[in-house]
Amino acid sequence: MPALGALGLFIAIIVTWKQQHQRIVARPLNWGLAILSVWLVVSCCFAFKPVEAFLGLANFLPFFIFFAAFSVLIQTPEQLRRLAWILVIPSLLVVILGFGQQFLGWSSPELVQAIFGWVLEANGNPPGRMASVFMYANILAAYLQMVLILGLGLWIETFQTWRQRRNQFPYRLLFLSVVVIGNALALFLTSSRNAWAIAFLASLAFALYLGWRWLVVGVSALAATILWASFGPEFGRQPLRSIVPAFFWVRLADQIERPVAQLRSTQWQFAWSMTQERPWLGWGLRNFTPLYEAKMQLWLGHPHNILLMLTAETGIPATLLFCGLISWILAQAVLLISIWSDVAPSTARLQWHQDKLIFFTYLVAFAGCTLFNLLDVTLFDLRMNVLGWLLLSAICGVVHHYQALLLWRQFDKAANSNQ
Repeated sequence: MPALGALGLFIAIIVTWKQQHQRIVARPLNWGLAILSVWLVVSCCFAFKPVEAFLGLANFLPFFIFFAAFSVLIQTPEQLRRLAWILVIPSLLVVILGFGQQFLGWSSPELVQAIFGWVLEANGNPPGRMASVFMYANILAAYLQMVLILGLGLWIETFQTWRQRRNQFPYRLLFLSVVVIGNALALFLTSSRNAWAIAFLASLAFALYLGWRWLVVGVSALAATILWASFGPEFGRQPLRSIVPAFFWVRLADQIERPVAQLRSTQWQFAWSMTQERPWLGWGLRNFTPLYEAKMQLWLGHPHNILLMLTAETGIPATLLFCGLISWILAQAVLLISIWSDVAPSTARLQWHQDKLIFFTYLVAFAGCTLFNLLDVTLFDLRMNVLGWLLLSAICGVVHHYQALLLWRQFDKAANSNQ
């Protein structure tokens, strides 16, 4: 229920800003977001269609405020763990509705849209691709790859805890197994090649993190087999296609002829030409759509690449500032991961290991979200936009919480270099 969820988030933002406004204002990162906000407003004033551009601010400015509040509200790995459960548990219902949509022809009456804010279309949207409660299969795929990664992190942590203690029946482990398998199956049924690739890379990331070399080899061999069946030379391709399910290689090969205007390469070239014509302030938020429609006689909501969309609509400086702020957070997070084990206390090493794992899980989930937006754009869906900023807020909050460790590491390195 997006409307009810938005109301709850709004209350949380108001309360957090009221209680923590001094801490929020004191953070230089939030100053950068304030500067970016001003730049976006100025860009809207000079937009090709100013009304559309000012409406497009709703996809950014409220979420900057959201980020500033939740990066203060979320501080500890335990909060990350709790939040991951909150995000993963409802995904089971989303998957059940998706399976009903695909195999039982479930659809929802108009009253459901008025109450819940979503529509369930029989056989998916587009037909044959699972969309569940989202408007399109690709949006569901972006959601599923995110909760699948969070679910994998929780599953690994729960499995490690159960293997060491084994003092009770693993109810949580069984539940997470059902959720992870369900999410994975639903992800396949979305037929999103982007999400398939991200899920594969996430699996490799976890395997490398845990040192499971056998899993790295197995997953890589499986991926190589599917890719050979899809794109490989004639030698060996046909025998592999008799082994690999056609569902995979047909979708990956994707030899359907499309109009030039529907090709992503065409969209990217057009967005880059927009950037070249107005490199400083861009053409205005949400202005790609009318300009592309006028040129190609085809309506498209975005150019299927968030960076090209931002440079075309807001200009190169705004895009660099936006990417720079996010990159700083991620760089600090990677540094924190690199020293996490070095500062673990001897009396609580297991807990520190689990905390590191859940933090690593959030990094992988946000990386997956970022990669997905390089081939698609999900911020126009309220729920996906919230989830993306929520992951980044959680990562930033933990980085700030452990800032003393990063400063200590820098001081320690400086002291050792001077000796």
